[in-house]
Amino acid sequence: MKNKILKLGLPKGSLQEATFKMFRKAGFNIVASERSYFPSIDDPEIEPVLLRAQEMSRYVQDGALDCGITGNDWILENKSRVVRITDLIYAKQSLNKVRWVLAVPEGSKIKSIRDLRNKRIATELVNVTQQYLRKNKIKAEVEFSWGATEVKVKVGLVDAIVELTETGRSLKANKLTQLATIVESTTQFIANINAYKDKWKKSKMEQIAVLLKGAIAAEEKVGLKLNVKKEDLKKVIALLPALKKPTISELSVPGWVAVETIIDEKVVRVLIPELKNAGAQGIIEYPLNKVIY
Repeated sequence: MKNKILKLGLPKGSLQEATFKMFRKAGFNIVASERSYFPSIDDPEIEPVLLRAQEMSRYVQDGALDCGITGNDWILENKSRVVRITDLIYAKQSLNKVRWVLAVPEGSKIKSIRDLRNKRIATELVNVTQQYLRKNKIKAEVEFSWGATEVKVKVGLVDAIVELTETGRSLKANKLTQLATIVESTTQFIANINAYKDKWKKSKMEQIAVLLKGAIAAEEKVGLKLNVKKEDLKKVIALLPALKKPTISELSVPGWVAVETIIDEKVVRVLIPELKNAGAQGIIEYPLNKVIY
């Protein structure tokens, strides 16, 4: 009997490192050499291929891949008909959405999108930009940019650009002013329509989706364990934020309980001293791989 295989597209480039990290936390070990487009994975039922995120949705739509990970921006740009299995909110540097923004040099006479009439705009996201301009009844020339887009507007080759930004720092560093957000985007786990109708492939994809979402949910959270006297329990519980309610269990020492919860990592440094002052002892903070809601 032929082994069942799921052809999975993984994004090569800026999203690659973040994607591999999420897969590792989800329980999949992926290894790729610098020049290889065929990484290895410790799951014999998955056949991964590295492709640019810009192309991913086209190959998933055509059936060359069963599923893949790409940005919603490129699904819109390619006008791809695919199944969106789940939204995976992570980017190159953070767990936030990214934005494609319309930008001009600081000091430009272009102060709003209305000033773009009959101007030239450079971007890699041509179709989405043209759709945005049509929606706002702005007639302008939109040309495809192969790269160095920020440089083109700085030296006057074009009047404006539409560029991807995660934090906005790069635009500020290049002395560019944002006029508008063209589209927001998140990372998407997508599937070929026919592949998703296959019972085995659909089940395999959904298993991967659950694990990836669990890994992402755990990214900015930690587990916390502590011991506390019953007489101090109310004070300690009042300090603890939790997904639902903390787990409380009896200890072998009379009058003491163990408390376990999950909290946002950013509050730990403030919370631990407060817990100690409230009577908590034996406080342990530990990292999480997955949080499944």
